[in-house]
Amino acid sequence: MKALVFQGPGQTAWQDVPDPGIKDAGDAVVRVDAVTICGTDLHIIKGDVPEVGPGTVLGHEAVGEIVEVGSDVRTVRPGDRVLVSCIASCGRCGFCRENRYGQCRGGGGWVLGHLIDGTQAEYVRVPFADLSVHPLPSAVTSEDAVLLADIFPTGYEVGVLNGRVRPGDTVVVVGAGPIGLATIATAQLYSPGRIIAVDLAESRLEAARAMGADATADAAEAPEQLVDDLTDGLGADVVIEAVGVPEAFEQCTRMVRPGGHVANVGVHGKPAVLHLEDLWIKDVTITTGLVDTYSTPLLLRMMAGGKLPAASAMVTHRFELGQMEEVYDVFARASRTGALKVVLGAPTHDEVSVVG
Repeated sequence: MKALVFQGPGQTAWQDVPDPGIKDAGDAVVRVDAVTICGTDLHIIKGDVPEVGPGTVLGHEAVGEIVEVGSDVRTVRPGDRVLVSCIASCGRCGFCRENRYGQCRGGGGWVLGHLIDGTQAEYVRVPFADLSVHPLPSAVTSEDAVLLADIFPTGYEVGVLNGRVRPGDTVVVVGAGPIGLATIATAQLYSPGRIIAVDLAESRLEAARAMGADATADAAEAPEQLVDDLTDGLGADVVIEAVGVPEAFEQCTRMVRPGGHVANVGVHGKPAVLHLEDLWIKDVTITTGLVDTYSTPLLLRMMAGGKLPAASAMVTHRFELGQMEEVYDVFARASRTGALKVVLGAPTHDEVSVVG
């Protein structure tokens, strides 16, 4: 099969690799119908995630069809259309029993495109299939569903829930890329008083306004002043970092009010300064986290019911699967191309066949 293979910092290739097969009794092999690229993939290519070794197939988000399952798999079977979660769960370790699947110690967690071959390929082996893939209702398109593999659970769990967004809160989201937009969308489930989006790109700020942000600010033009003006100098109740650079994190800590929350979502490849000389007295709570995806079934039901934005709200570019290298170039130059979320493949499923 063809797959996008990481060959070392700054180097990838769309090349032939062996087809995946069943290795463990809980595995499933999925034919990939739709796949996307995450900002984390760019961090890997830059060398920010040294655990990813040369020869690894990248990617951790996909929708596809089950083609083979191991002998222990009970919840899906060949022919089922499924969402492949970015997080695998053994279901048995202490962390999985607490729904903290991202910290799985039984061989799961973030493994796809990280510790084992990932989804940016024609086929992918998914471990612990009973808990790591989700059957899809016909009402949810592949293009919509692939947004639930990572960005919506991440924005919701690591941003909104960790940040403890409450009714009436002033919420600042720093970074209006796909994760930031998903955070803005799911924050509205808790009726905040206002949402302020901060980014360097006007195209992304425009997307944030379309997603429901009440105000926007250029990250290079002292957004702290806007937050001060809107909160009478108090600061925001919740500030969510969705970029992954030191400047963004430090900016978040300057905008939070005493007793407020800073929820870090971004993947950081460099150290950020924690200004305890300013924060020690402010009773600020700072959270970090890898998504656990325990909310995926809930978000999937909401997507099927039309309660979450469709892919058309943030998917800006669509390609064939074989255009993977071209897509990475478009996604990596988002400031010039205007790319938000890109999807490869994504066939439609608007016909239902009934077998007598």
